[in-house]
Amino acid sequence: MLHKERLLEEILRRHAPLLIAYSGGVDSTLLLAVAHRTLGRNATGIIADSPSLPRASLAEALHVAEGIGASVEVVATTELEDPRYAENPMNRCYFCKAELFTRMDQVAKERKSAAIAYGENADDPAHLRPGSVAAAEFSVIAPLKEAGLTKADVRALSRKLGLPTADAPAQPCLSSRIPHGTPVTREALDFVERGEAIVRQFGFKVFRVRYRAPEAEGELGRPGARIQVDSGEMTRLEATRHTVIAALSASGFGRVEIDPEPLKR
Repeated sequence: MLHKERLLEEILRRHAPLLIAYSGGVDSTLLLAVAHRTLGRNATGIIADSPSLPRASLAEALHVAEGIGASVEVVATTELEDPRYAENPMNRCYFCKAELFTRMDQVAKERKSAAIAYGENADDPAHLRPGSVAAAEFSVIAPLKEAGLTKADVRALSRKLGLPTADAPAQPCLSSRIPHGTPVTREALDFVERGEAIVRQFGFKVFRVRYRAPEAEGELGRPGARIQVDSGEMTRLEATRHTVIAALSASGFGRVEIDPEPLKR
């Protein structure tokens, strides 16, 4: 592990000054923390203020960066205005990452940054990740992957550095709750964000509120929802199911279902 950590630092030094695509997730937080420790003011995080990013997640990501002491700038992205993204195809993530990297590329040219980096790790299968295609097109580097850091390594090093994200669950964007082929709209994203905020208030940690378009539900124009929780929280969900369903229904959802199968990470 020490060898990988030192290799990561060496890679970062070779590409300073560096812009880092930061989301507040496990991988990008570690990358930002090590870059800040290694490069100081020559490392800057860029976080996308996107409609698919919950407001609470944006605030938490900025709070974590502040705790690290790293410089982070918020850049507004407009992928939702791109019909290729809004149509929600299987490669939706490509258009999201392409939008982010386009914005970052502009900043990099203005700042004369040497490179742009993002938090892909050695376990991420590039051929299954549309975002990796966008990264390759924009010559974005993946220092964690280049240093051979697996997801387990990332979490272990995060614990070593005392990062609050060390054991955080994966938290894909809100658009991932909308089935491919169902258009991504601000209204749908608002429903998902509101629904997940409600479920979180009941104390659940690892879960999803899956969106179902109104026309698929026949509930007078009200979208439906399907709740999935981690296997360790299934018992508690069963005990509170009626209260949770009632709360979601009161927030504007039509038909609300509980997925009998646990969430697969």
